[in-house]
Amino acid sequence: MSVMVLQVFVSLMLVAGSVVLFVYTVRSRTLEHVDRLALAPLEDDDARPSKPPPSPD
Repeated sequence: MSVMVLQVFVSLMLVAGSVVLFVYTVRSRTLEHVDRLALAPLEDDDARPSKPPPSPD
């Protein structure tokens, strides 16, 4: 039974820590990383090369 109590306590501390870190991030407005990722160029989805390779003659 004591293991169950310890597990619940640790789980609640992890949740509380996550909430505190989330609130800290929102209040300090350090969300610019998302903006930088949104402006990053995307890779081309086409897997084929644009020109055929030269023949080995």
